Amino acid sequence: QVQLVESGGGLVQAGGSLRLTCAASGRAFNMYSMGWFRQAPGKERECVSAISRNAGNTYYTNSVKGRFTISRDNAKNTVYLQMNSLKPEDTAVYYCAARDTPSENNRFLKAYDYNYWGQGTQVTVSS
Repeated sequence: QVQLVESGGGLVQAGGSLRLTCAASGRAFNMYSMGWFRQAPGKERECVSAISRNAGNTYYTNSVKGRFTISRDNAKNTVYLQMNSLKPEDTAVYYCAARDTPSENNRFLKAYDYNYWGQGTQVTVSS
């Protein structure tokens, strides 16, 4: 199993930046494909970004392309989401998720694909 703890959320003005961090503990982190999801009130949880085990395959939902960057440091058991040019519509609870997979290059886009979840961190962008 793996335990995930997110940090880095907060309140920021539109146009600002935040970096979310997800620290993992437990089994070998490099065996997990990782994802960042978000859920706003009254909306479904959506995949914002995802990254394969070897970081060679990444995904971004259209609304964040060019603004968000996902990365991982397998030596530190950590995945990051750098969020720039934030907009009010980015306001949500952001969740880190992990899925163990034998494939080094797969990333996953659906919530049901993931085995493990963090507790979430609130991101609020004011206009």
